[in-house]
Amino acid sequence: MAEETKKEETKQTEPATPTPMASSLTIKWDDSKMQTTYANVVNASSTREEVSVFFGTNQTWNVPADKELTVQLTDRIVLNPHAAKRLVVLLSKIIKEYEVRFGPLKLDSEAKK
Repeated sequence: MAEETKKEETKQTEPATPTPMASSLTIKWDDSKMQTTYANVVNASSTREEVSVFFGTNQTWNVPADKELTVQLTDRIVLNPHAAKRLVVLLSKIIKEYEVRFGPLKLDSEAKK
């Protein structure tokens, strides 16, 4: 029964920070079924049990007279709150590294202040 160790299968791009559990666990990142989708718009909603993140593209080049934009949603990722929090931590680290290398990113809402 010692052979019944479960391994996650996805692709790792950089080594993760070692933790006591990680030092005895090998993770194989299998990207054989991975798909890539481009998004320039993201939104999210949540309930007590899950967080849904919606991705899509805004393909409007000029704002129409009625000032209504259509965003085509293409993907939804549903996470439990623990996975969502891990995602927030991971993305925060990635953005900090990016800004150290390339300079601060300004969001539209921040530029108007």
